[in-house]
Amino acid sequence: MRFVKRFAGGAAVLALVAGLSAAQAATPKDMLVIANQIDDLITLDPAQVFEFSGAEVQAQIYDRLVTYPVDNVENLQGHVAESWEVSEDGLTFTFKIRDGIKFHSGNPLTAQDAAFSLRRVIKLNQTPSFILSQFGFTEENVDDRIRATDDRTLVVTLDKPYAPTFFLYVLTAGIGSVVDMKTALEHEKDGDLGHEWLKTHSAGSGAFKLRSWKPNESVTLDANPDYWLGAPKVKRVIIRHIAESATQRLLVEKGDVDIARNLLPDDIEALRNNPDIAIVSVPKGGIYYLGLSQKNEYLRRPEVRLALKYLLPYEDIVNTVLRGKAFIHQAYLPKGFLGELDENPFRFDLDRAKELLAKAGLEKGFKVTMDTRNSSPIKEIAQIVQASFAKAGIELEIIPGDNKQTLTKYRARQHDIYIGRWGPDYQDPNTNADTFSSNPDNRDEAKLTGKLAWRNAWSIPGITALTQQAVLERDPKRRAEMYRWLQRFVQWEGPFVIFAQDIEVIAQRKNVKGLIWGPSFDDNKYYKAYKE
Repeated sequence: MRFVKRFAGGAAVLALVAGLSAAQAATPKDMLVIANQIDDLITLDPAQVFEFSGAEVQAQIYDRLVTYPVDNVENLQGHVAESWEVSEDGLTFTFKIRDGIKFHSGNPLTAQDAAFSLRRVIKLNQTPSFILSQFGFTEENVDDRIRATDDRTLVVTLDKPYAPTFFLYVLTAGIGSVVDMKTALEHEKDGDLGHEWLKTHSAGSGAFKLRSWKPNESVTLDANPDYWLGAPKVKRVIIRHIAESATQRLLVEKGDVDIARNLLPDDIEALRNNPDIAIVSVPKGGIYYLGLSQKNEYLRRPEVRLALKYLLPYEDIVNTVLRGKAFIHQAYLPKGFLGELDENPFRFDLDRAKELLAKAGLEKGFKVTMDTRNSSPIKEIAQIVQASFAKAGIELEIIPGDNKQTLTKYRARQHDIYIGRWGPDYQDPNTNADTFSSNPDNRDEAKLTGKLAWRNAWSIPGITALTQQAVLERDPKRRAEMYRWLQRFVQWEGPFVIFAQDIEVIAQRKNVKGLIWGPSFDDNKYYKAYKE
């Protein structure tokens, strides 16, 4: 019933927008207005951000140590760190911090700020901290192993000699953002390193600074006129939370927003013929999947996991819901990554699924729930999955909620099935291998919330060890083959039904130029945007 009410609410919003005057003025020339689903935004602290919307917003506010051009991710480049050296034993990285960068507060950015920021990730121990702690950093040793030896020199010592580019790619992620140490500590409360304050405020050096965040409503960013790469050409960016595709379409058609980010295929096709609208398609690394909790008495059975992989209507999902916005992909590494696996062994096969369920003693099916983000396209995919599972006698109850609700439950391991999308945190294959095929501690109290294997209570000590070996392999060819083997194992044995890889399709007013759209959401940049 809650699912039906959500659709009714969307219709009401649509009617309201449709009734507005079509003659409304376009957005101001020095302002960029974006319609986007941002209900997954739960924090703006770089040490905690771990969802798509937060990652993109954070990337406008903070600078990172290392970066790459979006059209050539193999070309690692200095950003806040203008250069670096690696010791012969592969353990110590020495970074030279770029001179002349200032935070929004006016404070100079130094190596002390960079060291503080990385240490802070470890000490706060929020969800994305595992991205950095995997290098052996702990609260006890991090002050010794991440050090500023002077204002322009940052020295980082790892625990093992990892694959050469692995650590550098990690520093391109959100946890590599440099926070204004002085400002953060001015707002420290009970030793939290400014965490509570930074959830809703900013202390960066990026092209924009946070003006306001109204949860499930809007984010407003103001340009940083002193940005070291040049002042943005727009003075303000407003990101409006618009959940319904049809509403986004009407707003961009009328010029009430400049960009629509979450359009369904029918609305995209309708806009292709509009001379004022440009349609932009950007391949992304996001992977659509079902997570099957191994705490569930049915889902923990190997035959049931495999049966669900034969019950998913892959072509229907991609061709009817995600038209042009994804392609069938059944491995956890996105195409374009080292070790990508271009094998899709599963298709809808009702007879095979029933055979497997019977082998599990469940020939009459069973009941199970699926936590579902109540926004497009996830809710539409969920309905197709529900109907498909029913053909084998599986009664799937959809539990709708906003992204904060569903993620909180998922991270607490309180779900049966979770349907969602996972995006890589950096461009090294370990980013997804470490979450899909690594779970070093399956206890609830371990709280390894950044690992999907842990969230789904999949205990795999042997596979975890192999995943850890792969990241130490310095021969790229050997390393790639290790990841292909791991992905095949997860395909056939794992508690994941991986079914598609993301393509973001964006509608923007044709007078909007200069936006940078990259392979990850935090690669999207607004600072070069302008209007003709």
